[in-house]
Amino acid sequence: MIVCQCRGVTDRTIRKAVRNGARNRNEVVRACAAGKDCGGCVPLVDRIVKAEQERIERRGLVVLELATG
Repeated sequence: MIVCQCRGVTDRTIRKAVRNGARNRNEVVRACAAGKDCGGCVPLVDRIVKAEQERIERRGLVVLELATG
């Protein structure tokens, strides 16, 4: 789905930026420009960043549990 209409950035692109190390909106802006122009997508960009970070953390915990279990 297109999140940033100004730049044509999709949710997949934002998620990929987070997986590649973007930790907050400013880093996502630098990585793919989502949220750089009008700001209308900023709340959704923030939610996607948070959700993707939580997903990454959960996956890390599952791997850790399997390794120590």
